[in-house]
Amino acid sequence: MVFLQRSNASNPRKRAATGPQPVPRQAPCNPDDPLVDAMTSLLAEAGCTLRVPRGAPPSLSPDDPHRIPRHLEHRFCSDPALVPSFLSGFNSYIQSQSDLHRVLLPTSQNNRSLARILLSVPAIQPQIQQMLLEKLPEHFNDTSTQESLSLKDDVARLIISQFRWLDFLVDPTGFAEKLMEVLSVAPSRMKREIVGLLPEILGDQCHCTVLPALEGLLNEDSELVVPVLDALSDLNLDEELQEQAITIAISCLRTIDLEHMPHLLRFLLLSANQTNVRRIILQIRDHLKFTGPTDPSSLRNKKLKGKCAVNSTDAAILDTLRSNLRFKNILCEAILRELKLIDKPQYHKAIDVWFLILIHSIGGTLQRSVEKMLKKKVVRECLQVALFDQCIHSHRELVKDHFASFLSVTEHLLSCKEDKARDFAIHLFMALFEEFCDIYSRQEILGILVTHIGSGVSLEVCSALDTMVLLTSKHSEEFVPISSHINGILDYLEGFCEDNLRKVYDIFCHLALCCKSTKDTGTSSIGNELLMIVRKQVNNPDKKYRKMGIIGTLRVVRALGDAHSSGNFSSQKSNSEEALELLRMAINSCKTDVLPLILLYDELSALLGRESLQSTILDWIGIHAGEFESLFLADLEEGQLTSKHISDGIEGELWMNLDGDLSPVCLNILPIVASSLEQNPSSLQVLPSQFTLLSVVERSTNQGSLGGIDALLGCPLHLPSPKCLDGVNWRKLSEKQRKIVFLSFYYAINWIRELLNAFSSQVGMVDFITQKTKNEMAAKLLKRLRNLILLEGLLDRILQSDSLTLPELSYSSGNFHSRGRSKSFNLNPRKRGRKPKSQNNKEKEVSDTPNPEGMYLKQPTIMDAFKKAGVSVSQELPNGSSPRVASSNACSPELEAEEIEIVDLSMVPVQLELQRCNFRPLLGGSFSLLAFSETCSSCCSDPLAELPLYLYLLRDLNIKLEKTQCELLISIRPLFGSFRRLVNNAFAMLRDGYESCPDHWQSTSTSSGNPEIPYVVVSKLPIASFLFKEVLHCYRKMLSFPDIYLQTNLPILREMLESLQPTEDVGLIFSEIQPSRILGNLDYLYGGTYIFLETIIDEVCSHSYLLASEIIETMQSVVSSVSTLAEKQFGGNEKNMNADCFQNILPFLRKRLGESAHKLLSYDLSNCKNGEDTLQNKHGDVIQKILRIYLQNCESTSDLLDHLAASVLPQVPSGKTMDTQEMHHEFQTLSPSMFLTWYRSLHEENHGTLVKMVKEMIPKTRANSNGEAVKGLLEELHKLVNVLVSLVNICRVHDKVAVHAMAVKYGGRFVDTFLKAFGFLKSHFENNSNKIIEMVKGLQKATRLIQTICSEAKGSKRTMITTKIPATKKTLERLLFEVKALLHNNTTGRTFELGMLKHKDLNGQVVSSQVYSNGDDDNDDDNDDHLELDAINEEDGMEVDQDANDYNSNQGDD
Repeated sequence: MVFLQRSNASNPRKRAATGPQPVPRQAPCNPDDPLVDAMTSLLAEAGCTLRVPRGAPPSLSPDDPHRIPRHLEHRFCSDPALVPSFLSGFNSYIQSQSDLHRVLLPTSQNNRSLARILLSVPAIQPQIQQMLLEKLPEHFNDTSTQESLSLKDDVARLIISQFRWLDFLVDPTGFAEKLMEVLSVAPSRMKREIVGLLPEILGDQCHCTVLPALEGLLNEDSELVVPVLDALSDLNLDEELQEQAITIAISCLRTIDLEHMPHLLRFLLLSANQTNVRRIILQIRDHLKFTGPTDPSSLRNKKLKGKCAVNSTDAAILDTLRSNLRFKNILCEAILRELKLIDKPQYHKAIDVWFLILIHSIGGTLQRSVEKMLKKKVVRECLQVALFDQCIHSHRELVKDHFASFLSVTEHLLSCKEDKARDFAIHLFMALFEEFCDIYSRQEILGILVTHIGSGVSLEVCSALDTMVLLTSKHSEEFVPISSHINGILDYLEGFCEDNLRKVYDIFCHLALCCKSTKDTGTSSIGNELLMIVRKQVNNPDKKYRKMGIIGTLRVVRALGDAHSSGNFSSQKSNSEEALELLRMAINSCKTDVLPLILLYDELSALLGRESLQSTILDWIGIHAGEFESLFLADLEEGQLTSKHISDGIEGELWMNLDGDLSPVCLNILPIVASSLEQNPSSLQVLPSQFTLLSVVERSTNQGSLGGIDALLGCPLHLPSPKCLDGVNWRKLSEKQRKIVFLSFYYAINWIRELLNAFSSQVGMVDFITQKTKNEMAAKLLKRLRNLILLEGLLDRILQSDSLTLPELSYSSGNFHSRGRSKSFNLNPRKRGRKPKSQNNKEKEVSDTPNPEGMYLKQPTIMDAFKKAGVSVSQELPNGSSPRVASSNACSPELEAEEIEIVDLSMVPVQLELQRCNFRPLLGGSFSLLAFSETCSSCCSDPLAELPLYLYLLRDLNIKLEKTQCELLISIRPLFGSFRRLVNNAFAMLRDGYESCPDHWQSTSTSSGNPEIPYVVVSKLPIASFLFKEVLHCYRKMLSFPDIYLQTNLPILREMLESLQPTEDVGLIFSEIQPSRILGNLDYLYGGTYIFLETIIDEVCSHSYLLASEIIETMQSVVSSVSTLAEKQFGGNEKNMNADCFQNILPFLRKRLGESAHKLLSYDLSNCKNGEDTLQNKHGDVIQKILRIYLQNCESTSDLLDHLAASVLPQVPSGKTMDTQEMHHEFQTLSPSMFLTWYRSLHEENHGTLVKMVKEMIPKTRANSNGEAVKGLLEELHKLVNVLVSLVNICRVHDKVAVHAMAVKYGGRFVDTFLKAFGFLKSHFENNSNKIIEMVKGLQKATRLIQTICSEAKGSKRTMITTKIPATKKTLERLLFEVKALLHNNTTGRTFELGMLKHKDLNGQVVSSQVYSNGDDDNDDDNDDHLELDAINEEDGMEVDQDANDYNSNQGDD
């Protein structure tokens, strides 16, 4: 608001230099003019004397200030002829400049001018107003050229001041029009004066005239924005004019100068109400350009970072936004609602970040809402770090005022479980640290990070340490002065995992080596303290601290031995000398303890594989690793032992000799095991880790080649003779001898796994080895893989017969905490003679347990395999135990019970998998063997003998895909073509049968050096199905990786899709899609992959229904992948041609997927060619998955649900009749045994569809939403209600407790979700009242029956149902009151009544103990003329009638 207070001499306004001013011309005034005399005399009668000294104002009577207006009004009313003469005289009088000035000056008596007094006379007010306004333009030049004039001397301003705060306006419209006319020609300075005084001059009647004029002024001169906005704020506008004023202000957002933006924002935000707040917020978001994009090149210059002078206007804008957001809560809510609707990152702006920060600073519930929204948007990638960088970088002064809010938001993201949120927080911490260089801000950041590091929450600790590592690596010099603030991290070392320990030591290593030339005592102190800590930890007898010391030692060695590092830890020794001393100390401290030594070797191997160390350090490690030969190898003569070796009565032999007579050495396992059996632990526990270190050193010193140790790949293994595994011999073995056999096989297995890890890296490289050498090495690796499978099968069988615990060969996180030494062997061999009863029962349970493949291990299948192998098999045993291999010698049952059972190498070694964590893991490079084949060395081209090898690798790959994602995916990228080859082989075997070369497996096993063991077989029946299933599992897991849809990983995705393309042309299949598909595009490849799977599903289904279900799940993954890729790559750009192609192919694939699922659901399982596919409990989950796919990929889910629930499910007979002849539907899998599965699936899908619909309804709760869209949603919602009614009504026929429990459980969930849609129903009730009432009436049919089920369950004490009753009852009560409120607030008349309901059973019969004498029992329970909604009480109810007459007529009904 602008007030006329500028006449004060202390006003600091700028004044123009003034010189002698010309005297304005005055119109000649005749003192003898009779009109002037008449006017003067009339004023004198009233008490006003105009004849006063020159320059003085008229003299007024001091008695009564209101005497003059009353007297003049009386005279003018008594003699109207006096008015024209008075006005003419006054007009003539003011023609003189001095006289005009005199009548405008306030008198000394009452501070009112003569002009002001005359304006108080109603008879002459309009004319006086017009005279003064007409005189106003004559003095505009004085105002524009003489800015130094005071109010007393400024005639123009004096004239305007006469109109302020008049008691009344005779002609407000005319006066306003005249004033606006004068305003239009006034100079800019005068316009500001007049506009600022408009609220004090004009009344409320003139606003319609004022607003257009003000809008015109804004269009002409943008400098008038501030006074116009002040005037609009002070005008008392009605609702319509206020909206017009807001529209005028919004139109200025585009053109207003930035310095005036705070005033405009303040006006808009103060004018916001529930009606226009969304419009205002949207316009502000669209047009407020208050922080432009920062030039990334300028940010790279550290000298310019934060040096940009803060724009006071930006600060004023933020201050305006903050103050108004605190003042009006509706603004915060509206902003959050609008930001919530934005789901594409390109639609967000920098102002959105500031909105969130400002609202967050308010605190309370709004702060939690901001944190929740920010987390969701970051996780969904709707909000990107570039926006925060735009707000932070080079805007230090702006961020400084809100630094606490930025830190609080970042801290919340760091504590989230989602990886994306924590990565976002790490980036924000880095940005804030880089932008704020002051000590205080950086200490705040470090304090937060240290707090999260000590929180004990693994995810928070990991992310906080990652942030600290980045900060210390990039800003180590700046970190040193404040390093004392992070020393507290060392207090939390005991609770850290290995990865976090490495990060902690890396942090302090960065600080210790921050600068080489700086003579900083702080730097050397950090290094000395770190060395002292790791020395103490390594020599600590407690293994927990020794583990910490080993990890810390090697991180320090990494920092000291880096070939490119600069700086010293201490001044006494060089870095290499310090590193060697630490290594010697660590190895010496671990010599007597195996597990720390394993950890040391593994950590050192990983370090050498990633880092380049100094040559002196590498040479020393090579010398130490070279001790491997003397410890574990024995010399051979022409590939044979120099003498037979017998250890504790066990004869040793050479197993698996791949080099024959050329082998110079063997792995001396048996003698070492026998000699160190009394030692716990054994030196062989270190064998795999020490060999890994040897291979890494060899690669590091030989340019990646392992040629110096390639003899180890083919050398034989000295193991117990296979004879000891025969039935009689195994029974005769003592506990110690069995332990030797057991340990020998175990160490041999892990030795071979490390051979595969080491040498598989050679077959994928062609730079330093020839192709011939590569092929020979691959053949040896496949043979070693065959050796591994045999040994694991034998060891698994031993574990089934004897309870044993494997010693750890690979470090795990629990090894150093609860045990002071490695696990001891718990060997409980069976007693000779009769087998204990408990052991029989245990074996029986194991034989009946399905393996992880979802298949039951069936003994007849194994018997068939033995018969084909020519082995005589005993089919049944008297004691009920599993069949055994019959020895050629006649053995008694007691002896036969101790024999080694059949070993099927195609099955999962269940007992071995339980202790797999103790084994050495296979690395990603070993999967390269999937690309090789050994047919060149086989007796024929039959692939059956190779399938177990590939199956073994695929099973291990599947396990690893669950833990690691894109890193492993990149390493197996060259193997995608091998997946297709394996699928083709498995499919051909399923299609063409299992006829194969009978000697193939035996010949390949013999060529691999495996001994001939008769009870080792490979079942031909499940091997192809297992392999097919594992490939599909791998494919689904790879498609589920989120990172594969990043732009950088799209080539990997393309190669995956290319690996499963059909051989025939699919152009005709795609012909119905427009535009046509382009060969090679991603959408074409997706379609080809889907068609390939679709073409084989029918053939596979005839062999294995379970395998067909795996295929359709993979087809679902392909369709989901199309949707995900379209969303992430093209979701925000509807005009993109690729996005259009993806949107066109999605409906096509979903339609075909629904058809394929329908075929499987309609498939008659009796047509399966083998006995594995009978409807048992194991098929329940399979049917449920297929049914879900069918429902989610149909044309209309709600229509299909309605059809299934109302027409198909009722045909299934209940448990009482079990008459399947009455079923006439097309779904063969819907049988009485599968009824519960279908019933549960329909309930879940119906509720899931409702949840999606409610989310779609929430944005349409406004009454002005699209009418057609609202009607469509109401129709779909009504269908879902009908589905629930149909599903609940099935309980009348099916009396199983499980069915009733599902009805109560899912019925309650449905109603609870339905209640969330009541906001939508209330806002659209007026236009859709009939539909909504009909919907609620239909819902009551289900709720009434649910109430009845609950009542019966309580009476019969069915606990499966009663546990679900409280939550359901509470939901039904809420529904009662919501419907009551809906009808009372939106209808007229008696439409809602609360009455009494009769207690009936499921058949509709009234319970005899609660028959009411005044009731009418004949009324139909489903009468449509009224609605009864069950209350929480079984006898209370609610009736909703369409009118009162209907209610009275049906009052006797339930």
